[in-house]
Amino acid sequence: MTTTETDQVTPEPVEAVGPVETTGAAGHEPGHEQGVHGYHKQKDEHLKRLRRIEGQIRGLQRMVDEDVYCIDILTQVSASTKALQSFALQLLEEHLRHCVADAAAKGGGDVDAKVEEATKAIARMMRT
Repeated sequence: MTTTETDQVTPEPVEAVGPVETTGAAGHEPGHEQGVHGYHKQKDEHLKRLRRIEGQIRGLQRMVDEDVYCIDILTQVSASTKALQSFALQLLEEHLRHCVADAAAKGGGDVDAKVEEATKAIARMMRT
């Protein structure tokens, strides 16, 4: 079974998982507001995209279970990785356009913190 980046695997229902470890109260770092975030306007599209990526990962599990040829699995791993990276870049762009721009418009030291936060996120993305 050969797959490409454009192949779509139908995702299975999402299983419930425990909360993700974070810092600070209410599941986010200190200084992060709850409520509207940069991605809120495209939340449904993002969820659809993440479900598609989840389907790709489940497809990888099936491929291994079905003893599919190594290179075909690696091709699907590459497609899944690129899909996640693309999602991350979109989210970063929305963060810059919304959160960082909002902090800059308000003035004060918050903009420096938001820029530093974005810089650290970019550094993490580059390490992967």
